[in-house]
Amino acid sequence: MEIKVHRGAGKLQHVIEIGAHQVLTDEPVEFGGEDTGPAPHDLLAASLGACTALTVTLYARHKQFDLQDVQVRVEHEQQDGAYVFTRHIHYVGQLDDAQRARMTAVANKCPIHKLLSGKFAIVTEEE
Repeated sequence: MEIKVHRGAGKLQHVIEIGAHQVLTDEPVEFGGEDTGPAPHDLLAASLGACTALTVTLYARHKQFDLQDVQVRVEHEQQDGAYVFTRHIHYVGQLDDAQRARMTAVANKCPIHKLLSGKFAIVTEEE
């Protein structure tokens, strides 16, 4: 999948093209933007939240757990020399403690969680 980013209409606004989809990114007013879209750090946190919700939902369906909804909230901030994501997961449904524990273990294996927890490289090529 190729993702394209180009300048948008605002001072710092950019348009992110992901296949047939478009998402705006910007910075808050206090950082010189116009707050017309989420900041890049927010998009990264949203990726973790979305991946968590999708992974847990697919697992619960496969295991036929009574998961009615999974709500994920991600807080993120620079803290003591590291960037910290704090993920809060709320399961809705008739679930026992073992099912909840298993889904939380599965949440820790979502692809974005694994990516952010592991080693990766970024290759930059000027065109």
